[in-house]
Amino acid sequence: MTEVAHSMASGAAAASDQGYPWLKHYPADVRWDMKIQPQPLFTLLDRAVSVHGARTCTNFLGKTTTYREIGALVDRAAAGLQKLGVTKGTKVGLFLPNCPTFVIYYYAILKAGGTVVNFNPLYTIDELTYQLKDSDTEIMVTLDLKILFDKVEALLKSGALPRAVVASFPALLPGAKSVLFKLFKGKELSHPKASPAAGKILLDSELMAGGGKPAPVEIDASSDIAVLQYTGGTTGTPKGAMLTHANVYCNVLQVVSWAPELVDGGERVLGVLPFFHVFAMTVVMNFGVAKASEMLIMPRFVLDDALKLIDKGKPTVMPGVPTLFNAILNHPKLKTFDLSSLKFCLSGGAALPLEVKQNFERNTGCKLVEGYGLSETSPVATCNPMNGPVKEGSIGLPLPGTLVSLRDLSDPTREVPHGERGEVCIAGPQVMKGYYKRPAETADQFVGHFLRTGDVAVMDADGFFYIVDRIKDLIICSGYNVYPRRVEEAIYEHPAVEEVTVIGIKDNYRGEAPKAFIKLKAGQSVTAEEMMRHLEVKISKIELPAEIEFRDALPKTMIGKLSKKELKAEEAQRQRAT
Repeated sequence: MTEVAHSMASGAAAASDQGYPWLKHYPADVRWDMKIQPQPLFTLLDRAVSVHGARTCTNFLGKTTTYREIGALVDRAAAGLQKLGVTKGTKVGLFLPNCPTFVIYYYAILKAGGTVVNFNPLYTIDELTYQLKDSDTEIMVTLDLKILFDKVEALLKSGALPRAVVASFPALLPGAKSVLFKLFKGKELSHPKASPAAGKILLDSELMAGGGKPAPVEIDASSDIAVLQYTGGTTGTPKGAMLTHANVYCNVLQVVSWAPELVDGGERVLGVLPFFHVFAMTVVMNFGVAKASEMLIMPRFVLDDALKLIDKGKPTVMPGVPTLFNAILNHPKLKTFDLSSLKFCLSGGAALPLEVKQNFERNTGCKLVEGYGLSETSPVATCNPMNGPVKEGSIGLPLPGTLVSLRDLSDPTREVPHGERGEVCIAGPQVMKGYYKRPAETADQFVGHFLRTGDVAVMDADGFFYIVDRIKDLIICSGYNVYPRRVEEAIYEHPAVEEVTVIGIKDNYRGEAPKAFIKLKAGQSVTAEEMMRHLEVKISKIELPAEIEFRDALPKTMIGKLSKKELKAEEAQRQRAT
């Protein structure tokens, strides 16, 4: 029995011995104590190529590529990377939008023995420089689109980045679209070989020219790092979570096990979320490959384009964030699109309002379930059952082999009694090895072998978990804890509300008080007084917002998750100005 399989089996015994109730309410077709044999992450692709080689792997703006073709390109790219000097542990960055190049080089880096470092294409030069240096990235893979290449060129010229591999964007398009793009959008393309940094640049076509297969690299799945996934930095300096091959591989199979009715080689996954984000990396790209699915890839999210793609491309699986599902529901011409092909939608990244879940299922006939996780858990830790009780506001049950322990907020070594609030602490095969080059911060993040998440939750008698807030988002009003999520859920119950974010602001009387920022649905009108009357019967007086501000739009992260960071910064600036 492998180390991971053994830990999962022993974990089942531990859960049973401690009386954790989720085992009694687990989905009938999913085993919590299932065995997963850890493998190098690229074996997901090798299996799909072997069994479903003729199946379409990527569908990018109408150009399709089979698993066999993608597999051959991965081998050629891996061999080329090895000739560039990539060996076990070499850090190679991906600075790409969603596209086949991302899929090819992700697996090629792993096959060459390297470690993938995901970079956000929207980052500034300063943010990229920090992450390059912190991660020890030696090579960056990007496209010849000016919006990307100009940043890479600046990094090469400054010396922050040693080398870059540049792939052609027009080459990714179907024949006619490729010609038209060069003809009418040529100004959006760069010319890497004419760059002042040309000596540090290798074209993807040159790297691939050697052909052949890479030299085999012996991978220890349990200890070798597959991905350095940087945390968002919303609570401090971004840190590189070291995700081993086993971490990501096991998490993919944990998610696969959660939807046993999906058919290998018979699904289509819609890739709307950005692959560089841990959620899409696992639940869209790696999940799609594990199921030998056709991946309908969007380079960026545009609501109308996404609805047209669902209507015509007939995806069966669509991972997303609540704001994405909410946007679909609020599209004025929703009824003109056929969404009936969808079987399974997984929501993550933020709380899924019950109204959004119910309306989406009513409009599509598709199961929309909420999961929970973070970069440090590869990322999925819990999920609601596909078939089973619908529990309002719950993040569901632990995935197979995963233990969730709620710990005392002032003493994380002590587990809280059932029904009490506690910090979510997670143990399982998907939990990271630690933070790159940060042993002290790694030690602070763990209590025993449990990862501390900073999220506060309660567990009900059936073993379902409910996030009530983040420890650092707590608002202390007159000495009482106020949880922004509770206030947000109450505001969401008003039928005119589309989106809401609640933060804490300074208050002369209470010390801190909640402030709500609200975006209303199109054509709706509500006053602050009317909203307060709505809330007075739903939450306690101490939880009532001191201020309500209506806005046309609320700030969001790259994956569409509502973001508090910008609003907190605005309020801090306002305080300093008064």
